[in-house]
Amino acid sequence: MATVKKKKDSAMDHGFIEKMEKSLSGLKAGIVDNLIAGNEDFKQIVEGMDPKDLADIASDDIDRKMIEAIGSQELKRLKLIDSALTRIKQGKYGLCVKCGKRIPQERLEAIPYALMCIECKSEEERRNR
Repeated sequence: MATVKKKKDSAMDHGFIEKMEKSLSGLKAGIVDNLIAGNEDFKQIVEGMDPKDLADIASDDIDRKMIEAIGSQELKRLKLIDSALTRIKQGKYGLCVKCGKRIPQERLEAIPYALMCIECKSEEERRNR
């Protein structure tokens, strides 16, 4: 009887993993679209610059840095998403990279590219303070 239950759990896990893979792929597509749009915005700022006074140039510089910062945050998320998609292919998705325990589905639904269980992530954040 335990074997039947295990197969049923595996099927649920497989369905959940397929759902998460679609979610991760959707997130990845959205980030790529945002980065492209961000690069276009950046390109327009640079191309649209006329000789201006220093205050305007400083303002443009701040705009460029904001776009770059947004881009770097998005690139970080993109790498995490790619890592999660790789873990799905390797059959390791949903397992904490630190302790190896299963990451709760609720956590994965909230953060589909989560690398660690809540306990390990909390411990890491405490150490980094």
